[in-house]
Amino acid sequence: MSKGKLAKFADMERYENVFQYPYSVVDNVPFEMKGQWREQFFHNNNPIVLELGCGKGEYTVELAKLYPDVNFIGVDIKGARMWTGATMALNEGLKNVAFLRTSIEIIDRFFSKDEVQEIWLTFSDPQMKNPRKRLTSTYFMERYRRFLINNGVVHLKTDSNFLFTYTSYMVEHNALPQLFHTTDLYNHDGLDEETRKILAIQTYYEKMWLERGLNIKYMKFRLPHDVTLTEPDVEIELDDYRSYRRDKRSSLDKAK
Repeated sequence: MSKGKLAKFADMERYENVFQYPYSVVDNVPFEMKGQWREQFFHNNNPIVLELGCGKGEYTVELAKLYPDVNFIGVDIKGARMWTGATMALNEGLKNVAFLRTSIEIIDRFFSKDEVQEIWLTFSDPQMKNPRKRLTSTYFMERYRRFLINNGVVHLKTDSNFLFTYTSYMVEHNALPQLFHTTDLYNHDGLDEETRKILAIQTYYEKMWLERGLNIKYMKFRLPHDVTLTEPDVEIELDDYRSYRRDKRSSLDKAK
């Protein structure tokens, strides 16, 4: 029998690899490890990679296993989900994994300039109604640039045609250097062995989407510091679902 939420939250309070700063707390309590993640937690000088909206955290953990010389931090606001990955990391003795429970809207409060090398966005909510809430919007890109190195890499892995199309327009509109782009990851010819190894990691939700017959889309691009970012002015066809096994609520067919 799986643990209930209260038991999971109790575990998270004592986990050495979990830091919990919901919005109401961080407003009044400074995050003293900002700019000091390597020195104070990881105790090495290895690159730092974030997974934003990490859910259960299994993608963060699997990346950490593949790359023991890279530090990975999974970020999400839902602690009961994050418990799964945090527990796995502790049980397997992974020292290059941490989890941060907070709102991504304030992610720049936890990392200093040039402290992070890469960002992963795995199956983010497409936020079809509100561009400012999309994790690939220029609103969030501006936040990421406050701590991501110049030309740091952003990965997007998604089942959502809307989010993928929107992000493609955003990247093209702002002339961001694109490193890879596919609308059907598992049927894409020519992937090198290293890319296949990384992208073969499947999250809980990704397995659901694959069972449903949806294509998995993936892109990665660089985020320069010296580009003035603006939103693309284009209407995009909405996804015909809101989340797993649920129809979309809106009667609209397109949105910006």
